Amino acid sequence: MLKKRDVADCHALFELLVDPAVFPFVRQKAYSYDEFVFLTKQTIEAEERGELISRTIVDEWGAPIGTINLFDISNQSGFLGTWIGKPYFGKGYNQVAKDAFFEELFFSCDIQTVFMRIRKENVRSYMAATKLPYCTLANEFRRDVYTQINEKEDVYNLFQIEKDQYHLHLMRTMQDELEIKEA
Repeated sequence: MLKKRDVADCHALFELLVDPAVFPFVRQKAYSYDEFVFLTKQTIEAEERGELISRTIVDEWGAPIGTINLFDISNQSGFLGTWIGKPYFGKGYNQVAKDAFFEELFFSCDIQTVFMRIRKENVRSYMAATKLPYCTLANEFRRDVYTQINEKEDVYNLFQIEKDQYHLHLMRTMQDELEIKEA
């Protein structure tokens, strides 16, 4: 479902990125294929320096369909950025990609908190975040971060995922699956 970023995936990803249903909502905007290749190379180098973590989301056949990233890593936390190409909307890839990424972040990379900054007009991402049972709307109780991301104007909702909440979700899911098998 996830693989390390690779320049070889740029052509397929760029075609998906420039779709008007996707482009306005991505953090790393590239206005040309060459710019996208350059940004991808920068992303790979930034990961080598420990500044971010970035993966390509692939479908069942290994074709690139989007990216998932943890930006601005600091104090065992960072900001999630995910995009999936329009042909793959609503097919469950977002949930599967997030689960795989959170497993890696929380259990291999020593990340404790993942923040999601979602534009208030981005209803698709807002709804996706509210479907995650381990995700919490944090506008009120993480006021410091909420104020920081809305410094210029009130544009974003803030969500957070804590390692402990995610781990509890995994344990409940495994218990539920065990009970179903035993029934």
